[in-house]
Amino acid sequence: MAALPPWPYPKRCAHRGAGKLAPENTLAALRLGREHGYRMAEIDVKLSADGVAFLLHDATLERTTDGSGRADALPWRELARLDAGSWHSPSYAGEPIPTLAAAARWCRANGVALNLEIKPTPGRERETGAAIALDAAAAWKGSDVPPLLSSFSATALEAALEAVPALPRAWLTETLPADWRERCIAVGCIALDAKHTLLKADTIAAAHAAGLRVAAWTVNDAMRVAELAAWGVDTIITDAVDVIT
Repeated sequence: MAALPPWPYPKRCAHRGAGKLAPENTLAALRLGREHGYRMAEIDVKLSADGVAFLLHDATLERTTDGSGRADALPWRELARLDAGSWHSPSYAGEPIPTLAAAARWCRANGVALNLEIKPTPGRERETGAAIALDAAAAWKGSDVPPLLSSFSATALEAALEAVPALPRAWLTETLPADWRERCIAVGCIALDAKHTLLKADTIAAAHAAGLRVAAWTVNDAMRVAELAAWGVDTIITDAVDVIT
């Protein structure tokens, strides 16, 4: 059995901050997750047209901002003026899109670890993986708990590995092919970050035997959280920060 890598991350992680109770991927969501006792958050990060790393899930702007079109088509000075809060509720009107640098400053100041999902706009996988790894290394320089870089994109993870091999990585997946262990190892990952419905007790045991930690997303049912915890899942990612403790 392979030795498990260090895992300095909490057992519970707030999905997109507290991304249901507040506008996802904003500082407001990160603050609210912390207010509910969470000391880890998952966020999505991509690049602007001029290479600034910022928080956003979608490839386009319409769902969570008052902008439109491709998220990577605008320079940061224009993205920074968008309203990323009104879509959620009036109390968050005017909430801006944060840069990765701003999120890093807040998280380090407030003791919140990050699962930093590299979410490249299609076609910019390698560029985004390398840039975000370099930005993360600079933003968390000297930190005891580095961000965990995760992605669905093997290309982005490969680029992150090449750019900053010291940062921990996780292979993010919503399927579980027969060669999932090999896929994790191929991009130097220390963890499998899987859709929770894929996970069974023997899957988690197999991951641990291969020297991989396991994160599960997105788990909003307390009974399922308890089951996964009993099976040894290392971190559970949830929207239900007001219910899951």
